[in-house]
Amino acid sequence: MAYRPTRSNDWGFPRWRGYGSGREAKPVRLCDRDGCGRPGDCPAPKSPNNPDRWYFCQDHAAEYNRGWDYFQGLSAEEAAAREADESRGARGYEQARHYAWGGSGDGTRSRDEQRALTALGLDVDADFEAVRMAWRRLAKENHPDVRPNDPDAAVKFQAVQAAYEVLRAAEERRAA
Repeated sequence: MAYRPTRSNDWGFPRWRGYGSGREAKPVRLCDRDGCGRPGDCPAPKSPNNPDRWYFCQDHAAEYNRGWDYFQGLSAEEAAAREADESRGARGYEQARHYAWGGSGDGTRSRDEQRALTALGLDVDADFEAVRMAWRRLAKENHPDVRPNDPDAAVKFQAVQAAYEVLRAAEERRAA
């Protein structure tokens, strides 16, 4: 009987290769669209209450999703119940959004708002009226029409504008 060498993916312990790096071929699922030969890595539901999925390439998934109506076939009450059920799961994330904050202050401002206040030279507990006054003062000082040949002033003006937009959007969110 002749000796047949065998190749192994493992060379004993410890493993000398990464997990999932076998030598065998990986199966590739093709796009379910007729005539398409690209990989189908974007799952799409076949119908609203069916667990079966189509698998499309990115182009055909975009085409499919353009006409997709998630609430198709449901009555108005069923659609409202499903929407309420799904938004209930996301409500916890909305309530915990302020935990992304990390810095001084009382935790009511996000990290971006903290940076915007720093760019305007304000304290973390400044109200929106103080923000508006600081923005107007810095915008007048650094406006490109007032200081036409100063590139630093133009950069500072853009930073002040961006900081004000962040704080204005946050104030509108709080007011709503």
